[in-house]
Amino acid sequence: MNKNVIKTSQLLKQIAFVATRNFSSNVFSTKYGGKHRVLLVPGDGIGPEMMFHVKEALKAVRAPVEFEEINLNSKTASDSLIDQTVLAVKRNGVCIKGNIETDHNNPSSQSVNVALRQRLDLYANVVRCKTLPNVKTRYQDLDILIIRENTEGEYSNLEHESVCGVVESLKIITKQRSRRIAEFAFEKAQKDGRKKVTAVHKANIMKLGDGLFLSSCREIAERYPDIEFESMIVDNTCMQLVSRPQQFDVMVMPNLYGNIVANVCAGLIGGAGIVAGSNYGNNVALFEAGTRNSGRGVAGQNSANPCGMLFAAGNMLKYLGLHEHSFVLRNAVVNTIGERNIKTVDIGGTATTSEFMKHVLDEIHHHTPEIGM
Repeated sequence: MNKNVIKTSQLLKQIAFVATRNFSSNVFSTKYGGKHRVLLVPGDGIGPEMMFHVKEALKAVRAPVEFEEINLNSKTASDSLIDQTVLAVKRNGVCIKGNIETDHNNPSSQSVNVALRQRLDLYANVVRCKTLPNVKTRYQDLDILIIRENTEGEYSNLEHESVCGVVESLKIITKQRSRRIAEFAFEKAQKDGRKKVTAVHKANIMKLGDGLFLSSCREIAERYPDIEFESMIVDNTCMQLVSRPQQFDVMVMPNLYGNIVANVCAGLIGGAGIVAGSNYGNNVALFEAGTRNSGRGVAGQNSANPCGMLFAAGNMLKYLGLHEHSFVLRNAVVNTIGERNIKTVDIGGTATTSEFMKHVLDEIHHHTPEIGM
């Protein structure tokens, strides 16, 4: 064959744009030259530091991933940059993001995080709270999946001051979105071999709004007779979580309750630093820390726990179909804590962030001789 033809063919392979869609799981991702293209948004606080370590880990595990980076944070945020970020997420299909702070002292300041979730219709937020070996907690062997409706409820951004000193905040609950998140929860439970789904609500007081959410969950539950279904009022849920958390398996709830319950569960297993969050829409996914805390108080001190963001990166790799890479990354983090007894201060250790990462990377190098491009 003509050498020029061979070179042209190789060049085309290198620059080829391939969009792949797995219709069975609604996964959409973009590839350039055989590598997954992912949007990276560092965010505020410890976000830029954590993204540096994510890049380190993905390079070590030799994941075929390359990043497009947009420096969207509380200082740079503008309508045009948010538009650019939304388009980039849609184009790539996948994003990993640090938290972007919101100025709660400024009534006109809108949450960029909420805007991204709503504009991308990232309707399902998933946080898995699972105890880790060698992390001292009150309860052991917890494995709770919190599934939160991510686009409406109290986060609808519909509030106004009707008269001076009187503020009305509208909580929006719709049947379509309630059924959608309930179906997501039951499908997730069935896929993961889970046994029970608990719907968390306050329908005893908000009889129409939360009543609609609860009735929607009940309707969907009827289609899954092999999965136990129960409902629980949110205040009782919080008490049960701190007294007998082992009773919970999968939990599904409206937006605000999901924020509260996920943080309670994070506290049960060791704190904000070890929990990852995943946000799913029909054709996009966004991965981040589970408690959505910027960590501004420890930024630049080399003391932040990178586990949550590393687990988020592992979830991202799994979503992209890179199961071996995901497995190695997750195990490297778990082995660093459990077998090497290397822990950051927040979970009872003395290691700095960079010391912890040194051991994680060493674990990865020991277990990735055959993985990668």
